[in-house]
Amino acid sequence: MVFVKRTLRGKRVLVTGGAGFIGSHLVDHLIAEGVAELIVVDNFFLGQRANLAEAYRKLPGLQLLELDAAGDDVLRAAFSRLGTIDVVFDLAVIPLPNSLEDPQFCFDTNVRITSHLCELLRKGYFGTLVHFSSSEAYGTAMTVPMSEEHPLKPITPYAASKAAGDHLVRTYVASFNVDALIVRPFNNYGPRQNDQLYAGIIPMLLSGAFGGNTFKLFGDGRQTRDYIYVTDTVRAVLALYACFQERGQVVNIASGQEISMIDLKTKIEHILGHPIPMQQCDPRPGDVQRLVADTTRLKSLTGFAPQVSFDDGLVKTIEFYRQRASTMQGR
Repeated sequence: MVFVKRTLRGKRVLVTGGAGFIGSHLVDHLIAEGVAELIVVDNFFLGQRANLAEAYRKLPGLQLLELDAAGDDVLRAAFSRLGTIDVVFDLAVIPLPNSLEDPQFCFDTNVRITSHLCELLRKGYFGTLVHFSSSEAYGTAMTVPMSEEHPLKPITPYAASKAAGDHLVRTYVASFNVDALIVRPFNNYGPRQNDQLYAGIIPMLLSGAFGGNTFKLFGDGRQTRDYIYVTDTVRAVLALYACFQERGQVVNIASGQEISMIDLKTKIEHILGHPIPMQQCDPRPGDVQRLVADTTRLKSLTGFAPQVSFDDGLVKTIEFYRQRASTMQGR
């Protein structure tokens, strides 16, 4: 199958959630792609201005709009002021742990963001939507590896919001012939991942290593995840945009390799050269037990293969958080 390549060079691009973990790395790569204009939308629920420091150095004209993408009127007004945008990468999200504390807020906010962007796309405010889903929409693996045809069996309100958003995007493609792509990342890791409120397991482990905190292991530690280094995820997304032809397609982004949480802890301890204090806790409600992706579709469309091995990525990540801890302690 032959695909016509398209480029982001010279395009006007907007990134929701662009000050977040994956979003800020995407922003860095978009600058390297040579976009003509780049706008970041973020309400700093989790995003950090410091994540955009490198982007501002490379692109002083970067625009930052501090607003809530779930607000219909606010978002529409922003697009009206900006004029026609070529591409929107949608990463704005309320994360999974919040859905266990405030499920209605998490679900409603995530679905509203997707709904508002679909409407703006339908009405011609921008040309292409690249919507970020989540492997959590699948729930625990029923078959492995998990292809894009795996049933969606969400088990948290967050996961339900991501599944609902995916369905919504696909209905807009089918009903209104809009240009949209759904990318479904599995577990990302790397520098800038949130290590405070709603932190992921790798930042929590490193908080135990460098901050003197006790790492809490929920359940027996046999839960598995499919980790991919954040810059590889960004590369895959940009490759999909470049080759994308079939509107409404869903594509997994992952390494295709799984590791248990207890083995992850052991691997990080081996790199560090010392143990991390741990407390074993009861399982968390809604904790997916197994995730491992089938990446056949991604490879067939783009030829993509991760550039950063898991071990190398962990070394880079550990060094980032080591330096961050040292900076914080020196204040």
